Amino acid sequence: MCADRAPGIGELLAQGERSFSFEFFPPKDEAGEEQLWDAIRALEPYRPTFVSVTYGAGGSTRDKTVRITGRIARETSMVPMAHLTCVGHTVGELEGILDSFAEAGIANVMVLRGDPSDGPRAPWTPTEGGLTYATDLVELVRSRGDFTVGVAAFPEGHPSAESLDHDADVLVAKARAGAEFAVTQMFFRADDYFALVDRVRARGVDMPILPGIMPILNLNAIRRQGELIGTSVPDDVVARISAHEGDPAAVRAEGIALAAELCERLLDGGAPGLHFYTLNRSKATLEIFARLNLTVA
Repeated sequence: MCADRAPGIGELLAQGERSFSFEFFPPKDEAGEEQLWDAIRALEPYRPTFVSVTYGAGGSTRDKTVRITGRIARETSMVPMAHLTCVGHTVGELEGILDSFAEAGIANVMVLRGDPSDGPRAPWTPTEGGLTYATDLVELVRSRGDFTVGVAAFPEGHPSAESLDHDADVLVAKARAGAEFAVTQMFFRADDYFALVDRVRARGVDMPILPGIMPILNLNAIRRQGELIGTSVPDDVVARISAHEGDPAAVRAEGIALAAELCERLLDGGAPGLHFYTLNRSKATLEIFARLNLTVA
């Protein structure tokens, strides 16, 4: 059990208030660590529902993930969530990681199958003695301690999914295994998000699905990432960004405007909140907040 347990994210979302949350990743060096904590300090006054810290491929950042998430739990007012994947771990190792989470005061876990080292489109090969599906890991986490479990969702379908319906079946299975909420990959069409929610609701599952937001600050970088994770950049978005080609400041401004418009449509359409992929910087998120007239609590 997690000592001195703060309210779980599932409990916070169940209260029905609009949720705002931020994602960070473990930095590679001291300068990156300083940048990360600058972003955390800048965003903390907005009182996010939670903040999450990612987990490197094959557990490559495990110790940093635990350390940073634990520090957030100890030194800030924010509710932290640590990511955990099946990649490269036996069941025994996963149990040990969960124990280290509990010891660090981390009560919320984002459970992911994780991607093969060659990327999400590569064939999946389970680790000997490990787990094959995110659903298996959800069950393990729920059996291991007093953790709240979140999972990933894919508005355009996971790259390995047979169809959008199959993808929805997988998400529903994760919910029935004990996941309390989901956070989506980045996407750029609100209709894709609402269609995912409709597919899940049609299967009798009402867990909150938080849309993941990443503003386009560099079109080529977003395209490359989108190709990896199965997210397309719509033609109208490309046209708006490309109109400012050669002017990085104008590209950035248009990317922020597009993200704010997407956020408005999502919130107006009933999304329970917004989850921002910050890339360990606060500026873009704060600019979107300004456009949405969101202020410090």
